[in-house]
Amino acid sequence: MFRNFAVVQFILMILPLVVAVVLHELAHGYVADRMGDPTARQAGRLTLNPIKHLDVFGSFLLPVALKLSGSPVLFGYAKPVPVNFANLRDVRKGTIWVAAAGVLTNMILAVGSAVLFRMLSTTEDLWAQTQLELPAVIVLQLLTYSVIINCVLALFNLIPIPPLDGSRIALMLLPESLRRPYARLERFGMIIIFVLLITGPLGRLMSFLLGPLLDLLLGTQ
Repeated sequence: MFRNFAVVQFILMILPLVVAVVLHELAHGYVADRMGDPTARQAGRLTLNPIKHLDVFGSFLLPVALKLSGSPVLFGYAKPVPVNFANLRDVRKGTIWVAAAGVLTNMILAVGSAVLFRMLSTTEDLWAQTQLELPAVIVLQLLTYSVIINCVLALFNLIPIPPLDGSRIALMLLPESLRRPYARLERFGMIIIFVLLITGPLGRLMSFLLGPLLDLLLGTQ
């Protein structure tokens, strides 16, 4: 029975994760296409078909590893949508919008899930002692995970360390003289992120930002 419960919990986490990472990447490609770069469309990535977006490690192996390690929240990513920023009609403004599109999509999903969660939770007593009680509990759990996962993805991607979305935005806001040195950090970006995760600062920053945001959206205070 415990094993079945764990499987159900994993499914309830993986479903909103897949939706979150697929729509995150789709948003990047769609905005880029609208702003002059057809690369994602030509690569067949402007689609809701998850097979076109999911990454074996980032979308499956990483979430499984996190779950097995006891992590309370799953995290993952999809294959990055190809974008040629040089094709954008306005490179500076276009880069900011393309980079922000994924984060904004995750926040829209988080807010939408939170609204549905609050609406359903206010009528939770109506489902008690009925055949709809279990489905209602499952949907509430699914929406809770959706809020958490989308907030984690949005906040994480806003970190201004290349190649995360926040670094693209920061790059366009920096003076011209600082852009090239900052862009060179991308070759070391994943190493920097990994070190910050292992040593703790990044986790503490995420917890500091995530707690109040979840309190606001889910009303957990």
